[in-house]
Amino acid sequence: MSLFTTVYDVIVVGGGHAGSEAAAASANMGARTLLITMNLQNIAQMSCNPAMGGIAKGQIVREIDALGGYSGIVTDKTAIQFKMLNKSKGPAMWSPRAQSDRMQFAECWRNLLEQTDNLDFYQDSVNGLIFNGDKITGVKTNLGLEIKAKTVILTAGTFLNGLIHIGEKTFGGGRAGEGASTGITEDLVEKGFESGRMKTGTPPRVDGRSLDYSKMTEQPGDENPEKFSYLPTTAPLKKQRSCFLTYTNQTTHNLLREGFDRSPMFNGRIKSTGPRYCPSVEDKINRFADKERHQIFVEPEGWSTVEIYVNGFSTSLPEDVQDKAIRSIPGFENVKFFRYGYAIEYDYFPPTQLTHSLETKLIKNLFFAGQINGTTGYEEAASQGLMAGINAALKTQNKEPFILKRSEAYIGVLIDDLITKGTEEPYRMFTSRAEYRTLLRQDNADLRLTPRAFEIGLASKERMDRVDEKKQKTADLIEFIKNLSITKEDVNPILEAKNSALINQSMKLYKIASRPQLKFEDLLSIEKLNKYITNNSIDEEIVEQVEIHLKYSGYIEKEKSNADKLNRLENVPIPSSFDYSKVKSLSYEAREKLNNIKPTSISQASRISGVSPSDISVLLVYMGR
Repeated sequence: MSLFTTVYDVIVVGGGHAGSEAAAASANMGARTLLITMNLQNIAQMSCNPAMGGIAKGQIVREIDALGGYSGIVTDKTAIQFKMLNKSKGPAMWSPRAQSDRMQFAECWRNLLEQTDNLDFYQDSVNGLIFNGDKITGVKTNLGLEIKAKTVILTAGTFLNGLIHIGEKTFGGGRAGEGASTGITEDLVEKGFESGRMKTGTPPRVDGRSLDYSKMTEQPGDENPEKFSYLPTTAPLKKQRSCFLTYTNQTTHNLLREGFDRSPMFNGRIKSTGPRYCPSVEDKINRFADKERHQIFVEPEGWSTVEIYVNGFSTSLPEDVQDKAIRSIPGFENVKFFRYGYAIEYDYFPPTQLTHSLETKLIKNLFFAGQINGTTGYEEAASQGLMAGINAALKTQNKEPFILKRSEAYIGVLIDDLITKGTEEPYRMFTSRAEYRTLLRQDNADLRLTPRAFEIGLASKERMDRVDEKKQKTADLIEFIKNLSITKEDVNPILEAKNSALINQSMKLYKIASRPQLKFEDLLSIEKLNKYITNNSIDEEIVEQVEIHLKYSGYIEKEKSNADKLNRLENVPIPSSFDYSKVKSLSYEAREKLNNIKPTSISQASRISGVSPSDISVLLVYMGR
């Protein structure tokens, strides 16, 4: 097979988190796939912090795994610490997060991709796109090759016309030590695409041997760590590395302020918008001038390296300012730098130019995924890559696109937010963005999504069998608890220990188990229950499902009912050719926004900023409702 003659089903441009998931998904669905990246040594590199997951992001990683993606597996295999965040809150808020070994993470990803059938690799820079009318037919590379494809997925990260800033120095680049990518933006703008600029930043990396940890607070992992992947091929950590916590102070802030006149953030050289929820340290002390200190998380980059990621100190201030200011932080007095922090500006394309499948509206068979769509974070990028890879493969097989609803997945919320509302600042996922977060928990991603992925041929039979077993054993245990009568002798000692009201006569265990003061593990001293769990090989995952059902079934059913109501509006389609300018009863803003975004359903139209309930009523009349 020659690059000069082969017509690939899918070409993936870029080997970051989005590109890696896209390539794996399309290849695993049987599409002949080519991954083109500027440097094969940097596949799936953790360009910023060495961690996966976190609030809402952890749910996304579990969803990627449930669908048959690789991010959860790689994280489990390379983790050095695991934490379940928000455990003191309800299960809708529980969010898994892992620190990874940065070098092992990239190596593991590459090994998995190399073991994937139907996937080829090529190291080169793509600097042009080949079109035939309103279709894409291939890419042009820096070395002058023209490689043909039925579909193309662009996952360019921060490389499109990337510009790195450190103090008063500015130079082209997509990441420290790597060049920018040019030509793609220009080709797309010529085709009528709208582009914009965004900014992100990264903190210094320092020598852990030069830090004084006795002045910091240790942050160990969970005592009984869990994991991301639902598959038994990965295991929870047996040993972990600690992170550490320290704080900036007024001296730090004053030293940082001294450099503001040389900061590209404040002297006008950076004009683009940075991430609101992950601001640079200079932005934090400027915006929150009343705060006396800010958290600094000291995160190891791996099992054996001494390199440390200084989380919370993202900056583009001059090197001498970074050096002086960081030494005022407790534990950093004698710090040695491995590299200084910097900011990077790059091109993105407002995502309202996409459909729900992540295919562009202007050019057929062209898909965008990751930071090119205005998102921030490995997890958001990886999930888009997965969905673009699935949909590009389906397109080559002449099958319907694979779309996840807002009530089905955080990934569905992410994509719908992007294409319906757009974004003018780097988009980050939060639990608050999901109106059905009680349904979209991290513990049930497999129950929600593996059957969908199995239908399209991405999730394996092994995954599906495990989901069926989990579903059946959960239902059986709930039924057993509903029917099991217990005496006051069985349960009153437990209730007394937990300050819960005692019972005077026998009753079903189901009523007792739903009491908020009790945990399921408190009931395991009841002999009949314990015997059932042992005899039926009930594991912790199933116990967790049952406990959530016992405590939250009322909330879950209510949310399901609300989701069903909204989904009925999803079933009221709007033809793509519908001309809103002819509907004079719509407000001027609604006509403009609807014509621009071209929603596919009444439900999507209702989520567009500027489209009011009265506008939706008008549309429902027009659609014959």
